[in-house]
Amino acid sequence: MNYAIIAAGNGARLAQEGVAKPKPLVELQGEPMIGRLINIMLRCNAESISIIVNEHMSEVREYLENLKLPVPLNLVVKTTPSSMHSLWHLSEVIPKGKFCLTTVDTIFHEVDFKGYIEAFENDDDHDGMWAVTPFVDDEKPLWVDVDQDMNITAFRDKSWEGAQYVSGGVYAMTEKAFPILEQCIQAGNSRMRNFQRALVEAHQRLYAYSIDKIVDVDHAEDIITAETFLQSKS
Repeated sequence: MNYAIIAAGNGARLAQEGVAKPKPLVELQGEPMIGRLINIMLRCNAESISIIVNEHMSEVREYLENLKLPVPLNLVVKTTPSSMHSLWHLSEVIPKGKFCLTTVDTIFHEVDFKGYIEAFENDDDHDGMWAVTPFVDDEKPLWVDVDQDMNITAFRDKSWEGAQYVSGGVYAMTEKAFPILEQCIQAGNSRMRNFQRALVEAHQRLYAYSIDKIVDVDHAEDIITAETFLQSKS
């Protein structure tokens, strides 16, 4: 499995709240968030890891350049206006085949992530598999509509009666998604959620894999929440 990490944000909210380190280097259980993600990916059969950081994160860039990994690390240094644009730049270095993309501040239990990756590795019926969760943690969640077989039918900005899942910020797909991504870029679209909607409109077969809880680190208080969450399951 190939992996990709978006770590191109500026972490402005954390900085404003007194967190000195760049978000990717904020430690959880004594390990930088980005290092924790990389190590989990290595333990989940990583064949390569592609990462994008912005041009102002010299500390993060140096951290990554000093890593000695057993698989190729494709590092892209680029300041982008959105996660969708970050993925567009990553698409130039992600190897063909199946890959899993996550944002650097998406926190999950390793055992749940491993089950999700194994499910996608063994799935030959879908073009992509999205990690979704019934736990709503994001300030502006992306709601995911599914049919009775957990196939994704729509991505929505607002909840509705009977809504069950939001996007967990973890996406598994193949290079078949890249032409649709290119169309979004050329049309001047922005935001990751609009790319996801374009995938559905293009009749990509996307499966929703439910994970009980996934949390984000957007504020200083979220660091404590994430620590507590990670300690809750061995």
